[in-house]
Amino acid sequence: MVRLSVNVNKVATLRNSRGGAVPSLVDAVQVCVDAGAPGITVHPRADQRHIRPGDVYEIGAALEPLRERVEYNIEGDPRPELVELVEKVRPHQCTLVPVRPGELTSEAGWPANTAKEALSEIIQRFHDCAVRVSVFVDPEPAAIDWAAALGADRIELYTEPYARAFERGGDALTSSLDRYRAAVERATANGLGVNAGHDLDLENLPTFLSLAGIDEVSIGHALMARAMFVGLRAVVAEYLQITGAR
Repeated sequence: MVRLSVNVNKVATLRNSRGGAVPSLVDAVQVCVDAGAPGITVHPRADQRHIRPGDVYEIGAALEPLRERVEYNIEGDPRPELVELVEKVRPHQCTLVPVRPGELTSEAGWPANTAKEALSEIIQRFHDCAVRVSVFVDPEPAAIDWAAALGADRIELYTEPYARAFERGGDALTSSLDRYRAAVERATANGLGVNAGHDLDLENLPTFLSLAGIDEVSIGHALMARAMFVGLRAVVAEYLQITGAR
């Protein structure tokens, strides 16, 4: 079974567009958990355009009694505030993601030539708090080897290129699947677990999960967009059907 981690950022985006506390992040998380989701993801950005620090604490408190069956994943760039937040909340996992100025969403994984020392120190700090660390990378051998050298536990493969190849189909899709298959195999050879996320949806996810060795997928935008029409509980169930949880 591949674990599904539901990214609830877009619930916060809707709330922030009007101000106030509606819709409630904690209520959204509870619906996902009640539907059987084994994981929840948040990505608190420095500009607080969706998830805010207070949300991270509130969701953490709501999930604490469920810690044995629901994983909490905090994504973000390793700025001091994020590091402090992770050390205080102590989620199951922190996914370290590079952030480019002005980006609407993540655009690429960490470059393989990124200096290791500072990130390695942060990873060790998280390990000291019993937090598993995943590093967001492109499906490239050098990036995967770099992540292993950092001391990370997992990688999260950036899957937007796969999603575009899926739309084109044919040779583009075959080539993309071969690329991601090689990435999974290299990660496994390096002793790394493999997560995946970005632009995965109900149409392209089954084909992606034909690849062996995926531990977890993080899905937010597509899941929340469909939830507007069929309901959050129903769409979580649809994704769980694909990931093998049901």
